[in-house]
Amino acid sequence: MMKVQEPPKLATVARAIRRVLTEIAEAEAKTSGLVRRRRKLTGSVFVRTVVLGFLKEPQASYGQLAQMAAALGVTVSRQAIEQRYGEKAAMCLKGVLEAAVKEVISADPVAIPLLQRFHAVVIYDSSTVGLPNELATLWRGCGERTGQAQAAVKLQVRLDLLTGQLDGPHLRDGRSNDRTSPHQAAAIGPGALRIHDLGFFSLDAMRDAAARQEYWLTRLQVQTALYDQRGTRLNLLQYLLAARNGRVDLAVQVGARHRLPARLLAVRVPAEVAAQRRKALRTEAAHKGQAVSTARLALADWTILVTNVPSALLKVEEAMVLYRVRWQIELLFKLWKKEGLIDESTSEQKDRILGELYAKLLAMVIQHWAILTRCWEFPARSLVQASQVVRDHAIMLAHAFAGRGTLLTALEAIGQCLNVCKMDSRRKDPHTYQLLLALHESGP
Repeated sequence: MMKVQEPPKLATVARAIRRVLTEIAEAEAKTSGLVRRRRKLTGSVFVRTVVLGFLKEPQASYGQLAQMAAALGVTVSRQAIEQRYGEKAAMCLKGVLEAAVKEVISADPVAIPLLQRFHAVVIYDSSTVGLPNELATLWRGCGERTGQAQAAVKLQVRLDLLTGQLDGPHLRDGRSNDRTSPHQAAAIGPGALRIHDLGFFSLDAMRDAAARQEYWLTRLQVQTALYDQRGTRLNLLQYLLAARNGRVDLAVQVGARHRLPARLLAVRVPAEVAAQRRKALRTEAAHKGQAVSTARLALADWTILVTNVPSALLKVEEAMVLYRVRWQIELLFKLWKKEGLIDESTSEQKDRILGELYAKLLAMVIQHWAILTRCWEFPARSLVQASQVVRDHAIMLAHAFAGRGTLLTALEAIGQCLNVCKMDSRRKDPHTYQLLLALHESGP
């Protein structure tokens, strides 16, 4: 369950970073067998070295990692780090990552009234990172038949857009289905809203969430049976074609077995958007050697959602804009891959590649915590700019561990820079935050 806590003080984040990179790192180093006797490059120093090293420079060489160790107050050779970077190091880093994602860090709620109507606004998604085929026994991919992509890891994340609280990344086999994600059954609290795409569409999960007094907003799986309030099954396409003004807000029951009380929301899209959707449908079907039905192509003219949020709390136009915020988690993955290079490695050794992935994911978690200290409450925040600020201060974080300053001082310096990490508004193609604020300013 996503916990509620006071907005984080700098000290809260400082304590979490120190706990993860000191106590937990030392414990995991012993458990994994990475460190068996006392030496200069301790387990916690090694973990700090690679995590902060890849935070500062995602393509860091062994020499650059040795420089980070020096900033941490330990002089070691690049060969010492290279020798330590094997299977046990990967096991250690995985254990530290699994502990780190259990930390609960939240920010002041973002100043967007539509989001503040809910206890939380939680978005779900996953992203896959390919691995060398030799790692298929650890992380199974989808390519057993082709011989390619036999190993892959899926990163499953949920993010509260109201407070920035990050749950994940949780690691699963690349071939695993999102509908079986542990996030599906995890509670987010009464009055909270979950937003997800079709990959997470599950009537069982939606039923259980509603029973916990949680809200959901999702695209409709068009094969799903819909019934009106009298129990008569609806022909979705016929109903939409008869809709006036290209807009629908209808009380329905969802699912032949579940009959979940919900609202069917639909809005006709511009012709060029519908054409792009039909092109994508045909491309995907051709890739699978299938055909697309005429009805499915016709439904591309509409954006179709279902929700259990009452109309008094969420109007159709608001729901359509609110559903767009789901893409913020895609932007988070893009940030991790483009800026953090979590899916890239300069090594060809499988254990180094795996350890590097875990270390970079740890770096992205710590980066996110640092951003929450000051930046999240701004609707116009730029996570790209903010991540650059944190990377630029990685050495300062290292100096704090070496006693040349404190983590609190380092986070204060980061926070001062985060205050100016904002996007300019756009007229032609407004940012999502502009659309959300516009709803409040002008009404639905």
